[in-house]
Amino acid sequence: MVEQILTIRQALNGALHQVMADDDTIISIGEDIAESGGVFQVTEGLFGKFGAARVIDTPISETAFVGMGVGAAMTGLKPVVELMFCDFAGVCFDQIMNQAAKVQFLSNGRIALPLVIRTTMGAGDGSGAMHSASLHGLFASIAGLTVVCPSTPADAAGLLKAAIRCDDPVIFMENKQLYELEGLVVEDLPEISLGKARTIRGGTDITIVAASAMAHRALAAAETLSASSISVEVIDPRTIKPLDEAAIVSSVQKTGRLLVVDEGAAFAGFADAVIAAVGEQAFGSLRAPPRKMCSPDTPVPYAPAAEQRWLPGSNDIVKTVTDMMGA
Repeated sequence: MVEQILTIRQALNGALHQVMADDDTIISIGEDIAESGGVFQVTEGLFGKFGAARVIDTPISETAFVGMGVGAAMTGLKPVVELMFCDFAGVCFDQIMNQAAKVQFLSNGRIALPLVIRTTMGAGDGSGAMHSASLHGLFASIAGLTVVCPSTPADAAGLLKAAIRCDDPVIFMENKQLYELEGLVVEDLPEISLGKARTIRGGTDITIVAASAMAHRALAAAETLSASSISVEVIDPRTIKPLDEAAIVSSVQKTGRLLVVDEGAAFAGFADAVIAAVGEQAFGSLRAPPRKMCSPDTPVPYAPAAEQRWLPGSNDIVKTVTDMMGA
């Protein structure tokens, strides 16, 4: 088993190269994804290897090319559509909510929809309110969609392979703050099952659930808290929907405390879904009320200092956990 160090961007690119080489029904669609390799260079080299019939540059019309992806999936292809920023889903929401998510239901299962929409999420680079949202909770609220938020290179590659080979529509959310994050990856980029969380740090005093970039902030906070003899278990759900409730509930039954850290919606978002699941299934194990730490209920600010204060930080997590342990 050969291992190598890759960035998340490189791991995603490698996964796309491998699956497209193995299956000629897989196509890539999106703005500037061909010769220029995409705005984040995730599709670099695909055009030269697989040609214009399978790596398709589109006009700047999310409505058109997401609809194109839905239609391609209905006819037996496996399109991977790149939507530059998840904020742009507002332009093509009918295609996502009323077409992609519902085709299998409306056809009584006769039509599969193996569509992956790759898109970005995450604040922190000064991209402003219309390029920095994290809408994983919104997508997860739509029946029929699978939602994935990887946090490491190995998970990004393995989950993308699983998403492309899935017969259901998948929203695959890549945090643009993590593209250059490096990690150890097995050379053949093994597939990772959708719907399985990963415990990235074991602990006994409190469970923190955090996805995407927030998983790394939770890990940093856990390390700081260990100096105060507070043992933190950190769970990265990896797949927002389906959510691995069993892994989270089992952890809370052990620790008795739950904090969900998320840069998504402060109201009716991913954090609320996790807390609801734990409240229903592990209420008797709780030693303190569950807490959530989300970004404020506002669009992402543009000013650098304001944007950093808007995001949940490791120091904020440390303070909240310390308060919960005192309670």
